Amino acid sequence: MLKLCYTRPSIYARPVWLALLEKQLPFELIPVDLGGAQFEPDFLALNPFGHVPVLVDGSVRVIECLASLDYLEARYPEPSLLPTTPQAIATVRMVQEVTFNELLPAVVQLLTQGHQAQTHRDIEYAHTRTHHTLAFLENLLHGSTYFAGEHITLAEIVAGTVIPRLPAWGVDLTAYPRLRRWAAALAWRPAWRQIELTPAEQRLFRRQMRVAPQLWEQRRRQRITAWQQTQIPSVPRAATPLASTFKDPA
Repeated sequence: MLKLCYTRPSIYARPVWLALLEKQLPFELIPVDLGGAQFEPDFLALNPFGHVPVLVDGSVRVIECLASLDYLEARYPEPSLLPTTPQAIATVRMVQEVTFNELLPAVVQLLTQGHQAQTHRDIEYAHTRTHHTLAFLENLLHGSTYFAGEHITLAEIVAGTVIPRLPAWGVDLTAYPRLRRWAAALAWRPAWRQIELTPAEQRLFRRQMRVAPQLWEQRRRQRITAWQQTQIPSVPRAATPLASTFKDPA
């Protein structure tokens, strides 16, 4: 059975969780305590970089969000989450890349504003970058229900774990009516309802983001210590046999 090592609020693990649900695949969720369990030897044997997600399919291990989504689409192609025309495929990839490389870093900077290392110009840039990216995505939805047409794709799987949460994070979507309709349509899907965070989880996430720079520094130190104490395996490939090394993290 497929196994997904994850944590519920993780922006990078949630798309893989969604894809498993949308494809209606049987799978087991394995929670990972990111307070330190990700640096234990058993977990580092799965992912030497010490973060989620990790997808395990029998003897195959895949780390990183986009790699896991590509693996699932290639290994379990029905129902498909990837269109077939060149333009539609490009649109899906653009949405994925822009969400992770432009929108998410800007939003994280807004969520952590007030940290002493940030300046007024940093926050102004993050705000402008956020809304510039949202305007780009708004335009991509012109004339269609979803980014690549009338069916959800991996574009929704990725962007749909970030954009619907923005109002709760203090980002106003009033100027983006297409994105608001799109997010509302996703919210009614059973997969999205299943992964929805509770109000308590949302509040905890906001509190954690306020102190994220300190947490990141702590995790950098933990990483260094773990790497110094552990023989780091090679970066896993999708065909690496792992049946003898996989252990469910506690």
